[in-house]
Amino acid sequence: MNSRLPHLAVVLTGLLALSACSKQAPAPAETTAPATPTATAPAAQPAETAPAPAAPAETTAAPAPAASATPPEGPAPVAGTDFIEIAGGQPYEPTGGKIEVVEVFGYTCPHCAHFEPLVESWKAKQPADVKFIALAAPFGGYWMPYAKAYYTAQTMGVLDKTHQAMFNAIHVDRTLPVQPLPTDEQIGEFYAKYGVDAKQFASTMSSFAITGKLKRAEQFITRSGVDSTPSIVVNGKYKVVGKNFEDTLRITEHLVAQERAKAAGAAPAAGGQ
Repeated sequence: MNSRLPHLAVVLTGLLALSACSKQAPAPAETTAPATPTATAPAAQPAETAPAPAAPAETTAAPAPAASATPPEGPAPVAGTDFIEIAGGQPYEPTGGKIEVVEVFGYTCPHCAHFEPLVESWKAKQPADVKFIALAAPFGGYWMPYAKAYYTAQTMGVLDKTHQAMFNAIHVDRTLPVQPLPTDEQIGEFYAKYGVDAKQFASTMSSFAITGKLKRAEQFITRSGVDSTPSIVVNGKYKVVGKNFEDTLRITEHLVAQERAKAAGAAPAAGGQ
């Protein structure tokens, strides 16, 4: 899932501080599209190229770095300001010894498209005790076809090579629509380019298995109090409230370190609970 967004997209994150796509919001308006190193953006966009960031952790052959005892940089996050404690919160997919970091996103969300290269770079640097999970938000309306597509690609084993491509299809190439809603057949044709049968993909999108994945994601998102994307939830306990994308990842780093210290029996980091 190597990101193909150029440096321009990263620069724009500074302009997207406090930006998010709300589940109540109308369909995303036309936005400045992130370009790829091999293609130029639309006419109004200056053409830029940039090397792709580091490959995601699950696709790189290099071993994951060891967990560090060094505290993260920056001030410790403050409960109620930098993160919200989730009453009775539980991880989405508990795994013994792992610290879960969930990103709730939407393919149609332009802010998620701009956040993608940052979160991919961050994920690639995490030690083996961090488990990253991306959840497509099934908020209804134009969110639903693409949430179904995400979980179908995951089920059919093509997610790694289609995740960034889907962002590009919506926000760069605009070969897939937001409105009117795409049909399952249209989405199936897109995924057929990556080695799956288009009809089988479309059929699987409406299957009981995918409905179950959507329901499970919805339950986690609801109990975590997530109502916009992109959102980060750490170990099911903390919903991150960052001032911008970089701040969101800084806070996440601290909360991960806090959970690591708790698991090791050490005192939690300052600002934690």
